[in-house]
Amino acid sequence: MNAGWREIVLIWFCVILAGCVVRGQADSWTPPEMGALWVQPSQQTPAQPVWGHVDGLRVGLWPMPGPRGLLRVYAPYLGHADDRMINYIAIEPVVEGTMARSFSELEVSLLDGVDGLRFWSADALADTEPRDPTVPARGVIGYDGDVETLTVTIFVESYRSGAEVALCLTFRADCPYEVGISTFMTDNSKPLGACIVTATMGNYARLRDLYLGDRVVHAAELWPAFSGSGFTPHACYSLDELARTPTGAAVVSATPNESDPQAADYAPRTFIGWKYSGDLATQSWRSEDPHALLRACVNGRAEYWASQAPIPGGIAFENFEMIEPFSNGATFWFGVTPSQAVGLDIDSLESEPKQNPSYVLP
Repeated sequence: MNAGWREIVLIWFCVILAGCVVRGQADSWTPPEMGALWVQPSQQTPAQPVWGHVDGLRVGLWPMPGPRGLLRVYAPYLGHADDRMINYIAIEPVVEGTMARSFSELEVSLLDGVDGLRFWSADALADTEPRDPTVPARGVIGYDGDVETLTVTIFVESYRSGAEVALCLTFRADCPYEVGISTFMTDNSKPLGACIVTATMGNYARLRDLYLGDRVVHAAELWPAFSGSGFTPHACYSLDELARTPTGAAVVSATPNESDPQAADYAPRTFIGWKYSGDLATQSWRSEDPHALLRACVNGRAEYWASQAPIPGGIAFENFEMIEPFSNGATFWFGVTPSQAVGLDIDSLESEPKQNPSYVLP
């Protein structure tokens, strides 16, 4: 075994060992309560911090298995185990006047010196005191018109850039496969130019087809010569290139290009956690009130993270996001919809971009 592989094996051994420790701890905590509509953390602590739909999408926080500094997105309706993530969402604010993102999962915590920023839950934006993550907030059941909702506030500790943000997660009874993520700047934060919420693990589902307003863009055509273990540049698409709903919402969706991803032929030594299981799904972002400068962006990888294992079928999207100038309370809806429930009509779309996308590092 050469030095490169020894380093990779050591990294994965540490990841697996840490995951096993956390998984063992999480299994001993009280599971969330299942109501008629909603999943909410138990009042019997320590409790697993998970919220969402009984029959739909759910969101969890560390110390559920996985890295700190990320929202966990669960889609058990795809045939997954309850703690199998379909994706993670990172929170990446950009301080006004700079071009640099702050990375919630990569920074070392200023609270306890551990990798990944601390997230904690609350029932209101005014409740800013950090809390034990195994004593999570229940969330608030309310109504938007006649539609029942579940909302929970998520605080993120201060970034080294001086950014400080909070999120409001909203689950609607009429949208079982979605979560709304509203971004807020706290009173202690430096002014923000953007607060990017990015889905970070498109490689797991091997998302390769990006649906825009009048065409579908393929990962292999965006980066035909890319290889290696790094990230591609971003490809970004402006608001006028995105699909729009009758109410004016902007939508961008990504799907796998395989009819049976479970049957993929993986390279030797591919970590078992990268091997996809479950039904096909479309992942999407939606902005109900898009800013004129909103963009949808993707980047890609040819090899799985922390490995030299090639992704079966070639390059796939990794980060998938919408970006716009910061506005307090702006909401982005992330969805993981069973593909048979989506009905995207690929035959009605052009298969080649009309023009080259703008390659940027937003």
